Amino acid sequence: MEIIFSLDEIDQVAKKVLSENPKKILLFNGNMGAGKTTLIKSLAKTLGVNGATSSPTFSLVNEYHIANNQYIYHFDVYRLKKESEALDMGIDEYLYSGNWCFIEWAENIPNLIPDEHSIIKIEILPDGKRHLTLT
Repeated sequence: MEIIFSLDEIDQVAKKVLSENPKKILLFNGNMGAGKTTLIKSLAKTLGVNGATSSPTFSLVNEYHIANNQYIYHFDVYRLKKESEALDMGIDEYLYSGNWCFIEWAENIPNLIPDEHSIIKIEILPDGKRHLTLT
């Protein structure tokens, strides 16, 4: 799936992404400022998160409760130097929990990502719009 959108259309994009039934392990690729966290916030809202969401840049993972005793785990592993740091924080338990796992900068932990995952790539176009690819 491919979409070109402006950031004011982010909620419709989140609904479209979820309508494609991506894997619950979702990797977000894109340059700093591309809109990864903004899209994750909208996805969380669409999935039923009522409270505020934020980037887990310093905490590494934020946890959000949604319906049916399910959770969304939002990871930002940008600052990790080694995969062992992710293992030390118990990332494998999150990844195999059956809950949504949204991972920014997953290229820092390539050997830890389950085979069953989807990838969202966001690029900023010259006019400021975004190009999203879901695979």
